[in-house]
Amino acid sequence: MEKEKTIMDQDTVSLDDEGNAVVIIDQTLLPGRTELIRLKTAEEIWDAIYLLKVRGAPAIGVTAAFGIYLLAKSCKTENYDIFLAEFRKNKEYLDSSRPTAVNLSWALKRMERVVTDHASLPVPQILSLLKKEAEEIRDEDIRVCRRIGEYGLTLVKKGDGILTHCNAGQLATVRYGTATAPIYLGQEKGYGFHVFADETRPLLQGARLTAFELASAGVDVTLICDNMASTVMKNGWVNAVFVGCDRVAANGDTANKIGTSGVAILAAHYGIPFYVCAPTSTIDLATPTGADIRIEERKPEEVSEMWYRERMAPDGVKIFNPAFDVTDHSLITGIVTEYGVLRPPYEEAFRSLPGR
Repeated sequence: MEKEKTIMDQDTVSLDDEGNAVVIIDQTLLPGRTELIRLKTAEEIWDAIYLLKVRGAPAIGVTAAFGIYLLAKSCKTENYDIFLAEFRKNKEYLDSSRPTAVNLSWALKRMERVVTDHASLPVPQILSLLKKEAEEIRDEDIRVCRRIGEYGLTLVKKGDGILTHCNAGQLATVRYGTATAPIYLGQEKGYGFHVFADETRPLLQGARLTAFELASAGVDVTLICDNMASTVMKNGWVNAVFVGCDRVAANGDTANKIGTSGVAILAAHYGIPFYVCAPTSTIDLATPTGADIRIEERKPEEVSEMWYRERMAPDGVKIFNPAFDVTDHSLITGIVTEYGVLRPPYEEAFRSLPGR
């Protein structure tokens, strides 16, 4: 009997070149409905990123790469200067959709270099190179996540309890995920992990996405409220914490979904290793410390209204809704990259990476 397909069989982001569309899973509809949507215009791509229809730093980067290629393809000119001006206009527009995830600007800058490094070529040839680069960004994401999973798996043993926060799973990348990559590889090898997924308020990525995809893959996953993490740690049920991140500063501070720093503080209190799974594309050496990372603030309605039939907070009450917080490097046991597990001092570890 043919195995029933699940969400794990669908790439989070893909390119339909003939149909001139970026195809994504609309994550705002999960877990109730799995729906693929097609993004064709700059506004549709911007909205999908801002409204979290596609989310997770790697998946955002791949979406931006495919998107800027399709927008360049739609620019009907053979004049390089006009082409470059239109490309940069679209690049700046897409880059404004989410400020904290460095993969967005990283992917767009990488695509821009293709255009500027080949200024002597005809525009159709530049378009071919842009498509090739966008596909390579996607393929790299898959390879990188697999390698992160392999290195992360060396940090745990069979039967371990693992806690994760937000969604750094397959839905945040093209495949495998970052923080969940060791879990998926362990599942393939029969490690029998017990995973605790924080619900991750206010957007509930842990409840809607992580619990959904891990359960779909047959992983033993238990959903907990964010304020239950201390209890499961104190009970001895957690042997390691794996989280993703959206940006790593030069000193090793990391920005990730709001609530991550609290998990790190709890892990330190209970003596549990806390690992950040980070593709090297998220390491931003131009940002000295976490204090220099711009933290996105989102609409108050996400806290007071989004998941409720009726408003759950008093009218007029002030609401603070930062999308991310910064985990101090002193709380991070190791940063798991595609080149291995980096240990403090992180400034020195980053200098050892290829191309740094």
